[in-house]
Amino acid sequence: MWFDHTPKAELHLHLEGSLDPETLLEIDPSLTADEITANTAYSDFAGFLKAFVWENKLLCKPEHYALAARRLIGKLASQNVVYAEITLSAGVVLWKKQNLEDVYEAIWEESRKAAFPVYWILDAVRQFGPDPALPVVDFAAAHIRQGVVAFGIGGDEARGPASSFRDIFRRAKDAGLRLTCHAGETCGPESIWEAIEVGAERIGHGIASVDDASLLTHLRERAIPLEVSVSSNVRTGAVASLEAHPVRKIFDAGVPIVVGTDDPALFDTSLRREYEILARHFGFSEDELKELAATSLRYAFRW
Repeated sequence: MWFDHTPKAELHLHLEGSLDPETLLEIDPSLTADEITANTAYSDFAGFLKAFVWENKLLCKPEHYALAARRLIGKLASQNVVYAEITLSAGVVLWKKQNLEDVYEAIWEESRKAAFPVYWILDAVRQFGPDPALPVVDFAAAHIRQGVVAFGIGGDEARGPASSFRDIFRRAKDAGLRLTCHAGETCGPESIWEAIEVGAERIGHGIASVDDASLLTHLRERAIPLEVSVSSNVRTGAVASLEAHPVRKIFDAGVPIVVGTDDPALFDTSLRREYEILARHFGFSEDELKELAATSLRYAFRW
């Protein structure tokens, strides 16, 4: 019962990864259940990215994005989420040659109808390189007063190291944007160090930090939170098994942890389920879970 009555934030959540089969069928009624299952099945991180791209390509119109936002916000409200920062893969919108202004206006209008604050993180695709990230930063900066709170990079960190985006992150910071970066998900601690060095204030995933004691100390002393999504890491193969996930060790090391769902539809999860996993499989007490809920609000960019 504590979960339903405890306010919490969702800070690591991709709009495109929230498209459950029901929403996909609303977007494209010609799809079959078998087709959806076949295209969203995967066994590793590369396969997950392929599934993510398949879902993303179904978002062809601003109203598709609006529907996705509306469905997602409703699910968050049902879990007593009182604040959310949702990531839009703006780099993919541009890659698809869609009008980013129209897409963003559609989701911003939906988020303004929410019963709680909903802000947006605009994400560039790191494996595309820094040049395509520039229009994402400039668009984000121009919409700070219209709900954009931060800039980040996601995708394949092995093919797009954070250090390549140093100037991009500096430009975003100078424009008044907050900064986040996926790192230490499929690469080692050095990827997290790079993200910190370019200015990331929160780290998406960051589970490889467990392999570097000095990094854990740095994260703890500088109060740099990790956005941890256990189901995501297991499903993509970032960890070998649920039992091998380092979330308990990282928490016990004093590093701030923000619980997130990442791509809930593709990982068959919810924020409630992520907290349940922490309790059931990693022995988190009710007090510790409430501490995590409070931490999620503490590290929100505009709470």
